[in-house]
Amino acid sequence: MNSLILHSVKNIWQQAPHNAFTDLIAFNRALWCVFREGSDHISPDGAFRILQSSNGDQWHSVALISIQHADLRDAKFSLTPAGTLLLLGAGVLHDKTLYSHQSYIWQSDDGICWSEAQPVGEQNIWLWRMTWQQKLYAVGYKVGQPRLVRLYNSTDYKSFTTVTDIYSGSYANESALLFEPDGTALCLLRRDPEHGLFGVSQPPYTDWHWQDTGGRIGGPQCLQLADGRLLACVRLYDDKVRTSLCWVDRHSGKLTETLPLPSGGDCSYAGMVLQGTTLYVSYYSSHETTTAIYLAVVSVLAAN
Repeated sequence: MNSLILHSVKNIWQQAPHNAFTDLIAFNRALWCVFREGSDHISPDGAFRILQSSNGDQWHSVALISIQHADLRDAKFSLTPAGTLLLLGAGVLHDKTLYSHQSYIWQSDDGICWSEAQPVGEQNIWLWRMTWQQKLYAVGYKVGQPRLVRLYNSTDYKSFTTVTDIYSGSYANESALLFEPDGTALCLLRRDPEHGLFGVSQPPYTDWHWQDTGGRIGGPQCLQLADGRLLACVRLYDDKVRTSLCWVDRHSGKLTETLPLPSGGDCSYAGMVLQGTTLYVSYYSSHETTTAIYLAVVSVLAAN
């Protein structure tokens, strides 16, 4: 018996020419979805649209964040211990004379009114996702040469300190970072065109052990269930490009596809929120018409 049951999938937004690269969080008794709107997959006009829903069914727009001098991409939410909502994203600068990429953080107390963009991290290193383990951690990858993936932490959400370079060599980039209850760090890392990697590290997270996931992946996100199982949502490339939920073997690093979501073509980049036994997954796909934002509702059953 499959321990994941797909209950529903709903198109929740497709008003821009291109709608993509989602994230999802539970905040103030509601679900919040953020994604990029633009005129194309790569275009200079990328902005962050934020939707809110009290029930996961009806969604409405509450904010649109843009910067005049940059294409904003790959927004990721995080909630501080004090209850402030953070939004991390990368800007591809229009003027690339000095450098081409800068990461930014925005803060909000209500998800509707947001601070001005605060530049964070190093120039030309794309901070991908924020995760809490006493401090705020983020993995960033270098845009251009030399190829490297770097782990950072922060205590004030403004200055990010390098912990270590966790991977170098081939073109590794997007990542999902999580921490187990004992402090062990786990990282699901995309490489192109090679297979993805699954990494494990113990505090202080300066030494990483990497294993092959068994396939090429894109847009990784991952969470750990209460029973310890690791569930990822990734883009898979074999046979047919699709967005799919996969179990991650904690010991071998291998991914096992368990529930493909309705998707195809330009797709993936999921956000995941688990509430009890209900999993909400935001993602984008172009399998119906143009690129659109979808929300899947999945029941998570106990392990067999």
